[in-house]
Amino acid sequence: MPDSGGVPAWSLHRPEPSPIPVLIAAPHGGRCYPASLSAAMHNPGPAAQRLEDRYVDRLAELVAGQTGAALLVAHAPRAMIDLNRGIEDMDWEMLGHDAPDGGSERQGPSRRARSGLGLVPRRLPGMGELWKEPIGLDDLEARIAGVHRPYHAVLGETLARICRRWGAALLIDLHSMPPLGSQSAGRMPPHFVIGDRFGASCDGAIASAAFDWFAQGHHRVAHNRPYAGGYALDRHGAPGTGIHALQLEVCRSRYLDARLAEPTDGLARTAKLIAGLVRALAAEVAALGRGTGHQLAAE
Repeated sequence: MPDSGGVPAWSLHRPEPSPIPVLIAAPHGGRCYPASLSAAMHNPGPAAQRLEDRYVDRLAELVAGQTGAALLVAHAPRAMIDLNRGIEDMDWEMLGHDAPDGGSERQGPSRRARSGLGLVPRRLPGMGELWKEPIGLDDLEARIAGVHRPYHAVLGETLARICRRWGAALLIDLHSMPPLGSQSAGRMPPHFVIGDRFGASCDGAIASAAFDWFAQGHHRVAHNRPYAGGYALDRHGAPGTGIHALQLEVCRSRYLDARLAEPTDGLARTAKLIAGLVRALAAEVAALGRGTGHQLAAE
């Protein structure tokens, strides 16, 4: 990771052979801020906390430890580069000049990038511009080459490896969200949101199993709204080839204090709940793999 003092951009834990056909990823779990990055921000502390999926890395680690799932956790913070955005999803005005020539990067910024939350976040509501000056092109290219491309390369390779063993694989892209408002009169807001790109990123049986799991515990859950999933699901979810992808958003009030700043005892409880979900989905994915006629190699 650029200017990190040796801290890696991400860490991968991949048990071999994989005990379950699941990879948990936490692309917004990074909390390592190089001094140069913080110095370039107007309000590094408050802005960083709002950009992070606060302590979702710890949540992911607990769940993976309880289930045996493979685990990919970002250490590079979202303020540096957003691993759930495509390389072309950039507000190129942040560079102070036009986009580099070639490929899709010549397109204008997407709606998300224009709103301030593109490949490199630019602004936040109530805080305005995050950066004191434009980002250098060399700096951006270093972030892409050192963080974004290798992260998604290892994510894709790990899913392919799991799929070869099981006949199917599931990416659970784990995120956290601020408490949501009520979506309709008399209806309490959800604590969890399952995103599957409106059915495009995974088999419907997997999403149904996720809803069944939450329903058993009478947990409030929504589907695709307001979070349907992002670049990770678009890039890696390919149900036709046996690779499925779900995004799971967890309300931060479930495991953080009232300031949504530090973990509480709810962290362990929430990890236990999600671990149960992971086991249920793993069984569903394994069944899909067996349905392809795939046989596990002898140990």
